Amino acid sequence: MPENSVVNPSDILTPEELAKRLHVPRGWISEKVRARKQGCTPRLPHFKCGKYLRFYWPDVSAWLMSTRQGGPVGKGFSK
Repeated sequence: MPENSVVNPSDILTPEELAKRLHVPRGWISEKVRARKQGCTPRLPHFKCGKYLRFYWPDVSAWLMSTRQGGPVGKGFSK
């Protein structure tokens, strides 16, 4: 995210909010945040606010598009 841009507070998500938005279990979020072996899917982008884990939706969205099987195809998730 550019340094001088304004962040929309609704784009900052807790792990629970992100899991709900992605329709996945909370454990899946934790798994994707943990360090991965080289050659595996990159870690889910996140940041810490003190001891709390947070996610920036535009970064998560870009991560989802970059990790799709077959690479990006136009907009959205349909092939």
